[in-house]
Amino acid sequence: MRDPMNLGFFTMPIHPLGKDWRQCLREDAEAFVLADELGFTEGYVGEHATDQAENITSCMLFIATLIDKTRRMKLGTGTVNLPNSHPAAVAANIAMLDHLLDGRLIFGISPGGLISDAEVFGNMEADRPAMFLECINTILKIWESEAPYDIRGKFWTVSTARTLLADIGQGILPKPLQRPHPPIVVTAVAPFSKGVTEAAARGWDPISANFLMPGWVKSHWPKYVEGCERGGRSADPAAWRVARSVFVADDAATARAYATDPNSPYRFYYSQMLTKMKRAGRLELFKTSRDMPDEAVTLDFVCDKLVTYGTPDKVADELMSFRDEVGPFGTMLYAGHDWADPALARRSMVLLAEQVVPRIQAGEQEPARAVA
Repeated sequence: MRDPMNLGFFTMPIHPLGKDWRQCLREDAEAFVLADELGFTEGYVGEHATDQAENITSCMLFIATLIDKTRRMKLGTGTVNLPNSHPAAVAANIAMLDHLLDGRLIFGISPGGLISDAEVFGNMEADRPAMFLECINTILKIWESEAPYDIRGKFWTVSTARTLLADIGQGILPKPLQRPHPPIVVTAVAPFSKGVTEAAARGWDPISANFLMPGWVKSHWPKYVEGCERGGRSADPAAWRVARSVFVADDAATARAYATDPNSPYRFYYSQMLTKMKRAGRLELFKTSRDMPDEAVTLDFVCDKLVTYGTPDKVADELMSFRDEVGPFGTMLYAGHDWADPALARRSMVLLAEQVVPRIQAGEQEPARAVA
């Protein structure tokens, strides 16, 4: 028997450049509301300041618009790109957001992967992994400390020693509702990610990106186990989230057309990602082996490997096979894509929740198949 699989949502939405920004934001929000209504357990949203296609500039601000629109699902920053913000600002805003959500917040963090963001914030030439580490360490130190603070690092200093008026509350940074802090997750976008090991050792959990080949997703589980062992805790498959691009339709022809036609939002998404990763020297993410020639990494190849589409039966079978291949992840995060056809996009989420997941859950009661 397999462990049960939960259903979540993750969007770093990539929209056509000419699409009205208001419509993009409205549809992105509607996807979260629908996910909540359908029983998705959690939902994450990414952020980029300098990308007209990935046009959510602040995941915290976007989540704030969903506070009263969602009721049950946990909402996650997916992710806060820490080098681009002062740690005191992130600590204060996350603390407030956690209270506004009554403890439904998951704190997703990363160094940020968009190089134009790094340039605009002035850290393109800096050691951004070191900035990331110092920033999260500072945030955690703020939450565990009492004012006045004396937190000094290479990149930031946090202190209210000169201005503290404790009797009236001045100079005191807020703490989250969840103690000692909201659950922390990190996105894993590299094969055999060392970051997964380091995160797991600190008690954090991974999200494996939807633009990784299955073989690279599979490489994250042993890295997670390694980190958990170092941190003195058990590696729980339920804590591993894996994102996947999925489209479900009532009939095979509709599913194929929406997922594979030249104007498909799925092809547009991976066209953008393939261009970005190629220019960033990270084409390996789309290869099935490290010795695969670059010229073999075509858009057709990428979409064929990374988009699961079809009727509920077909999608359920393919997702079960995918889970058997990569390992026993606990939550599949349905990746958000542009709503080129809102009715079909909504229907896909409904079919996933109401027909695909029950089929998978029924299949999980059967003896586990051999892992490929």
